[in-house]
Amino acid sequence: MTERGERAIQQKHPLVQEAQTNDELEKIEITLLLEGIYRKYGYDFRNYNYPAIRRRIWHRIRIEKMHTISALQEKVLHDPAMMEKLFGDFSINVTEMFRDPSFFLAFRQKIVPALRELPFIRIWHAGCSTGQEVFSMAILLHEEGLLSKTRLYATDMNEQVLKKASKGIFPLQKMQLYTKNYLRAGGKRAFSEYYHVKKDTVQFQSFLRDNMVFAQHNLVTDRSFNEFHTIICRNVMIYFNHSLQDHVHQLFYESLCTNGFLGLGDKEGVVFTTHANGYEEVDGTEKLYRKLQ
Repeated sequence: MTERGERAIQQKHPLVQEAQTNDELEKIEITLLLEGIYRKYGYDFRNYNYPAIRRRIWHRIRIEKMHTISALQEKVLHDPAMMEKLFGDFSINVTEMFRDPSFFLAFRQKIVPALRELPFIRIWHAGCSTGQEVFSMAILLHEEGLLSKTRLYATDMNEQVLKKASKGIFPLQKMQLYTKNYLRAGGKRAFSEYYHVKKDTVQFQSFLRDNMVFAQHNLVTDRSFNEFHTIICRNVMIYFNHSLQDHVHQLFYESLCTNGFLGLGDKEGVVFTTHANGYEEVDGTEKLYRKLQ
C-alpha cells in the first residue's frame, strides 16, 4: 500500500476523525472566548500566538477545576475577577535585571556613543513588565553620564505590574544573579551601591526613577505617543502571530526618529518585516538596529 493510501485510511479512522473534530471545536471556543474578551473588556488577544494563548487558557481552566473553554468563557464574561486572573495569565512577565548581559554590553559599546551626541534622549521600554529592564537601563545610562538628559518611558498593558515596576523593589534573593548580569554587561561600580536592603527585598535608589515615566500602553490597540531615539521591546513579539508582529513593527517604525535605535529579543528581528529595508544592522547577534529614514 502506498503512503498516500495509508494516510487516507488513517484520516477515515473514527479516532482520527474525533480528534480532528475536537481540535476544530476547541479553536471555535478559543475564538469565541477571545472575541468576547475584546468586546466586553477591550483587551485584544485575538492575534496572539495560538499555541501560547491556548496553553494559558488551559492553565486557567485546570486551576479553576473547569472542564471546557466554554465554561471559562461564561465565567470570564460574567465575573470581572475571573477576567483579571486570565489577564494575568496572558501577561508575560518573565524578566530580570541586565537580562542577556551581552545585549546591554553591546548597547553600551555601540549605541551609547551615538546617544551622547543628542541634547536630550527619549527611550521607550515597551512591555516593561515589572521594571527590571528599565532600571537596568537607568543604571547603564547613569554610568555613562547620560541619565540626567534622558527620559525613560516604561509601558505595559498590565496596570498591576506597572505599579510594581514603578516602586523599584525586587527580591533580595535575586541580587546574586542580577549582580553577575550587571558585571557581564560592563558594570563599572559595585552593584550594591544602587540599592538598599529591606528585609527580604531591595529598594533601588530613588535617583534612578527621577526620569522615568510609567504608563499603561497596549501594543495591540494603542497608537504611538511620542518620537523616540531608542525603543527596546525584547521577547514580547514572540507571543504574537505574524499579522500582529507586523502591526507592532509599524508602530515602532512610526515612533522612531530617523537614526533612532531598535532593540529586540534574541528570537526576534526585522528581516522578515515590511520595514526590513528601513533599518541597518548595528549588531545582528544582539538584535540592535538603526532606522535609516
